[in-house]
Amino acid sequence: MVRKFVGRFSIYHLMIIALLAALGIAVKIPLQPLAQMITGPLFVPGGAMAGGIYMMFPVLAVSITGKTGAAALCGFVQALLVLITGLGGHHGALTIVTYTVPGLAIDLVMLLSHHRGCCRICCFFGSMAANLTGTLLVGAAFFSIPLIPLLLMLCSAALSGGLGGLLAWSITKQLKKMIKIGGEKTTKAGRGSTRE
Repeated sequence: MVRKFVGRFSIYHLMIIALLAALGIAVKIPLQPLAQMITGPLFVPGGAMAGGIYMMFPVLAVSITGKTGAAALCGFVQALLVLITGLGGHHGALTIVTYTVPGLAIDLVMLLSHHRGCCRICCFFGSMAANLTGTLLVGAAFFSIPLIPLLLMLCSAALSGGLGGLLAWSITKQLKKMIKIGGEKTTKAGRGSTRE
């Protein structure tokens, strides 16, 4: 089953996904302390605010490859990198869950919308869903947050996630000007990408 899933991606796509996963971890390392300096006094985890930047990379994985499952695979590779290097997180075995499940949320949004990171809307809502999912997972696993701070955290996560998705779309748009990548074609009926 794993071989069949991975077999849907070309070597080129797998290299792109691995590169995006590594870039996501590399960006998270300096960004996380900065976000915590801002959100710490509000008792809000820094990931809720900066998560949109983190979630941009799995969205880019879908946009570039045009494949459902690319975001989850990108998140899984990120989790392996964190477990191997110890950088970018301290969640132990739960790292696999906290990194992979947000990617699954992106893939679910793309699957239900019949899009593949092909427009602002699907990138916006895909990244938003991922950041909300990741924030809830981390909040449920590691924090006992009261209702009001939790709502503030989720609002921050939704806004940050959506903005990260728009940034991912902007990057994808620039890449499309330079090279032909997957996920760019949409149907007139608005059903999204014609790619798988």
